[in-house]
Amino acid sequence: MNRLRIPITIPVIAALTSVLSAHSGEVVRTLPAPGGFCTGAAFDGECLWVADHKQDRLSRIHVASGEVVGSIPSPGYWPTGLAWDGEHLWNADDAQKRLFQVVVSDGTVLRSIDSPTSRPDGLAWDGSTLWVGDYKNGKIMRIDLSDGTAVKTLPAPARAANGLAFDGTYLWCADRMMDEIYMIDPESGDVLMVLDSPGPFPRGLAWDGECLWNVDYQHDRVYRLVRQDDELYRLTDTRRARVTHTHEVAFHGQGRLRMLEVCFAMPEEMPQQRVLSTTLSPEGHGFAEDRWNQRVAVFGYSDHAPGPRVRTTLEVEAQISAIRYFVFPDRCGSLDDIPYEIRERYTADGSKYQMSDPYIQDLARKVVGEETNPYYIARRVFDHVRGALEYKLEGGWNAAPVVLQRGTGSCSEYSFCFIALCRAAGLPARYVGALVVRGDDASLDDTFHRWPEVYLPSYGWIPIDPQAGDKSSPRDRALAIGDLSNRFLITTQGGGDSRYLGWYYNSHESYVTDPKVEVHVETFAEWEPLDEG
Repeated sequence: MNRLRIPITIPVIAALTSVLSAHSGEVVRTLPAPGGFCTGAAFDGECLWVADHKQDRLSRIHVASGEVVGSIPSPGYWPTGLAWDGEHLWNADDAQKRLFQVVVSDGTVLRSIDSPTSRPDGLAWDGSTLWVGDYKNGKIMRIDLSDGTAVKTLPAPARAANGLAFDGTYLWCADRMMDEIYMIDPESGDVLMVLDSPGPFPRGLAWDGECLWNVDYQHDRVYRLVRQDDELYRLTDTRRARVTHTHEVAFHGQGRLRMLEVCFAMPEEMPQQRVLSTTLSPEGHGFAEDRWNQRVAVFGYSDHAPGPRVRTTLEVEAQISAIRYFVFPDRCGSLDDIPYEIRERYTADGSKYQMSDPYIQDLARKVVGEETNPYYIARRVFDHVRGALEYKLEGGWNAAPVVLQRGTGSCSEYSFCFIALCRAAGLPARYVGALVVRGDDASLDDTFHRWPEVYLPSYGWIPIDPQAGDKSSPRDRALAIGDLSNRFLITTQGGGDSRYLGWYYNSHESYVTDPKVEVHVETFAEWEPLDEG
């Protein structure tokens, strides 16, 4: 796919160029807005233009000093979006339903064309034409400048497109209803990143060649935001909890339980997960590691008569944060940039993947096509799996070809299908499993959750959950990629069949019994919040 990448050279002044290491969306500068009813924003290479719909003025702010150095009357009566085409200013007007090209020296209107929507709001210049936000219908349109008609239409990421900016590769959109800012692939309309807005009413967006500027209508401030830096992720909403994972085996009949082995996947340190302590019961266990480098605790029991349940527990105290990765597809390199050991291990086949099945081979070629970027390979597989499957517990974990042709599956089956197609396309993929907060902080989980991860050069393992991403809005789908809440204590990082866990996660058991013995296994996790003190 040939994506829109237009070099936009803007001579950003030296006072703006020193941005210390920060995460995407972080505020690095704040200026007062030139009025109390500000909407659109645009950057002309030196100064920031801001529209005010009450004053019907377009004000020019010298960003080095923060001072308003000039203004011109708006060409209409309700100015919203602003964009800079390299020579002139464009202004969308909500009252007149038109787009105006303006000479900034005196406010002369050079051109006036019909808006493609009755509620134009955001406005951006992509190097050759304008993008317009349709506030009423929740759309973003690229237009034909000859008459203002739409030549390409994308859905708004969530509910509204109140501010737009183009950085030469990606389209950015502010949504005042969701208080978020989105990075969008202008070809597909996919939301690639979700950022929290700096204020509670984000409107205009502008791009200065390095950072974004966002006008907030409620705070009456203009914020300069980091677009991209060395920080790969951000942690928020940290919780401390005690999680007790219980595994119980009950049996009855005429004989004995001759051998029982219970294995617990041991949670590890991760960027968003700090393991404070672990307690295993009963004593006498050992530790082992499977071929996926998953550490497990192994308990052995022998020669039990029917009676009390055999109970095994893992108690974990952990500090868990929500994590949001800032993944830029253009930084993901190629499949050849992935370390050989990762590629070799995590593109191998397995009984739940059935990658050699002609159906999987043909489908992978169809879904991925000529795409070579690791991020977009994962994204194409993500879109196919979430679209092809409906969440439904059919019983058991079927292999990927069966599930994809059936059209329904559990979270585990979604994971098997996604991993199979990624691996068939040459992209390393694995699954992780977790104990989950269900509603209240103090809760019980007896269903658990599993989702895939893909390996992206420059980033490492990134969560991507096609079952959670089976949503209607581009914004909600994006939150299933590189984004995890603080509801998950991850215990398992697996690539497939394991000596100790099999195809299971969190825990697993194997046993040998006398004839006529029936075994019942129950597992659950209890969450208990810990006081900060």
